[in-house]
Amino acid sequence: MIKKTIFLLTLLVSNLAVADIYKLVDSNGRVHYTDEPRSFLYKRIIKTSPYRLKMISESRLRTRELSNHFPTVFHSFSDRFSSRSVKKNRYSDLIANAATRNGVEERLLHAVIQTESAYNAGAISPAGAVGLMQLMPGTARRYGVLNRTDPIQNIDGGTRYLKDLLGMFNYNLGLAVAAYNAGENAVIRHNNSIPPYPETRNYVRQVLALYHGSL
Repeated sequence: MIKKTIFLLTLLVSNLAVADIYKLVDSNGRVHYTDEPRSFLYKRIIKTSPYRLKMISESRLRTRELSNHFPTVFHSFSDRFSSRSVKKNRYSDLIANAATRNGVEERLLHAVIQTESAYNAGAISPAGAVGLMQLMPGTARRYGVLNRTDPIQNIDGGTRYLKDLLGMFNYNLGLAVAAYNAGENAVIRHNNSIPPYPETRNYVRQVLALYHGSL
């Protein structure tokens, strides 16, 4: 029964969302699953990539079966997917316009924004990057972005920065994306190659996977 439960949960996660899943067996023997553990007693049982949600391709019957098995987790993932889809649609026109004005592929912008902020205009990183395209203060000043949380300014500034990076690295997509994450000087210091930083290399893999539609 436990193996069957884990299998169904794995199937749910692989089709619905990208999030680590944790398990807790309480003192009464009840099993609890969550993607947001609130106690160190929870043990991670599934580790997944944090950058992309996938749309459900299963039949309605499979969806109902999964919902019945894991109603709390299922609805949590469904709500998260729905919310992100709404956010993505909210900014689609701004992204399309910025792509056209600057000659940058629209799907590349979507890949960067999905990876950077998951379409959260108010996102703030521990390093101080802000907004949809996670602009640092220096980058914002360079491209005339006065309010980094303003989607129009943020997307415009981030797109122009990405365009300049593409030109700087001869339209090598991997290098341009690496420079967007780690800075152009980091790429140059490493002889025009992707810097050996785990974060940057993971970032490049995620953006390119989204760009090529493999996530």
